[in-house]
Amino acid sequence: MTTRDQTIKVKKSTLRREAILQNALEIFDRQGFANTSLDDIAKETGVKREAIYYYFGNRAEILLHIIRPQSESLVEGLRKVLASKASFHDKLYQAVENHLERFDRKCLEMTVALREVYLDDARDVRREMDKIWRSYETMWTTLIEEGQEKGEFTRCGDPKMVAFGILGMCNWLARWYDPKKSTPISELIDTYFQLIAYGLVAPGARRKTVVTKTPAKRVARAAEKPRGKPPVV
Repeated sequence: MTTRDQTIKVKKSTLRREAILQNALEIFDRQGFANTSLDDIAKETGVKREAIYYYFGNRAEILLHIIRPQSESLVEGLRKVLASKASFHDKLYQAVENHLERFDRKCLEMTVALREVYLDDARDVRREMDKIWRSYETMWTTLIEEGQEKGEFTRCGDPKMVAFGILGMCNWLARWYDPKKSTPISELIDTYFQLIAYGLVAPGARRKTVVTKTPAKRVARAAEKPRGKPPVV
């Protein structure tokens, strides 16, 4: 086999692998991981089921190759935000931007990631992704905690609770966002940041509200619960 033939063979193999991932992504989004078989993916790709095994061992491995890159990209993006010299006000905006922009660039991947990671029949994927999501959640909590300590964020609640609230709101885009039909992601970023940073009630309309305090023991138990799942799943 000549060098040219070898190059062509490698290119065809790469293209087929990408086609498998893309078709699997679309089917997972359309009918869910649990309702998708390797036969479905093979049929959509135009190959036999056996050909799938040349590239991937099972459905879970395909799912992992789809969702892990986007989750790792989220972590890396937030790590850069935290390491910057920006104010915590700007870091908060950049953190929201880092998260929501993924829905514009890789909408299907993010949607599948947030919907399908925690299915019982994808436990290997769950274990792998738990590590990544725990790291991401910890960094968000650190951002809130340090912002509160510096006096740039109000102490409106426990940093973990606030971080999870923000992530829950951001992750809900997986349930409704369509980049072809919905509001531009840049506008969503500005809207979400305004809501998170400044709230919904105008300063002049704010008044003190009697808040029922949560018993300390209940807060402690909530903080000790295992985490790792995206808050909206």
